[in-house]
Amino acid sequence: MSEHELQRIEVLSQVLDGSLRTSTAAQVLGLSQRQVQRLIREAQADGATAVCHKLRGRPSNNRISDLKRDYVLSLIRQDYLDFGPTLAAEKLADRHGIRVSSETLRKWMIADGIWHSRAQRRRVHQPRLRREALGELIQIDGSEHRWFEDRGPICTLLVFIDDATGALMHLRFVRSESTESYFAALADYLHEHGLPVAFYSDKHSVFRVNKKEVRSGHGMTQFGRALSELNVEILCANSSQAKGRVERANRTLQDRLVKELRLAGISDMEAGNAFLPGFRECHNLRFAQAPLQPKNLHRPVNLPASRLADILCVRDQRQVGASLVVHYERRKFILDDSEHARSAIGRYVETYAYADRPFEIRWKGLSLPYRVFDPAQ
Repeated sequence: MSEHELQRIEVLSQVLDGSLRTSTAAQVLGLSQRQVQRLIREAQADGATAVCHKLRGRPSNNRISDLKRDYVLSLIRQDYLDFGPTLAAEKLADRHGIRVSSETLRKWMIADGIWHSRAQRRRVHQPRLRREALGELIQIDGSEHRWFEDRGPICTLLVFIDDATGALMHLRFVRSESTESYFAALADYLHEHGLPVAFYSDKHSVFRVNKKEVRSGHGMTQFGRALSELNVEILCANSSQAKGRVERANRTLQDRLVKELRLAGISDMEAGNAFLPGFRECHNLRFAQAPLQPKNLHRPVNLPASRLADILCVRDQRQVGASLVVHYERRKFILDDSEHARSAIGRYVETYAYADRPFEIRWKGLSLPYRVFDPAQ
């Protein structure tokens, strides 16, 4: 019984044993004297169950029949298996003329195992232990934010953070997350720290091929290809919680770094990038932790500058036409007529798109001179 019903039984028992008058009991219970007298008669006849509602335990007269319920669930299994209760209720009314409230349908679908409540769908992300040594795993991410507030345009901060220590390894302001911007940040990182064992990122198109049909046959992004040539592993997280260290660092930077830039009067990316090394050093002194293992797993980059530039660029293959024309990014490159260039007709040549150097076309390791075709000439 409920607390309300237990209170009624207590008051009625006091009336029955003569310790309480009927009028007083009516005031306590908020009922009329006639209702109290009726309850007393029922209590004398049926006992304590007299205060319970007579329809308790009996099905409602307005309930939907089991046959209709089974029919509705069969329709959902057949046509609306991945629909939510609200949308399924709308489609049942529009297409089948069956009107069932979304909440009733939700209860039916949960009981039948078709739909899971929000609590049932909530994923549990347990904490992951840090890696043991510096350079064993570097988490990378881009955070688009109004870093200069109203003093400058919105831009993206590329963040490299060590998993073992939580130290900020590299920061760089760029216009957006792109292959070229990550190549530039990676070049600075390698120059300062060397080669880590692995990078940990999200499933951004820079790091992972998200299309089922890929134009190139290797099934690897340009950034992934570059890391493969450098013998660095790339791991892609399945959720933002999995790379929580860099996500939390982004939130901290969106608070602290924005205020530091304001105090320094910085309003553009060039000045911001010059400010970042000093900020990073002060930040790491305050927040970085000591690793479990004192060794540094970064490896030296034993490559000449020209070879590293060939790795950290956008490389592709294009076929040479019969008229010594190579099509690339909606432009035509006309190769200078030579015996070496003619030997590439019908074959695929290597294209190298650098960020700070002219575009190159190579065949068998040798650069092919060209001129860009201008339709306006």
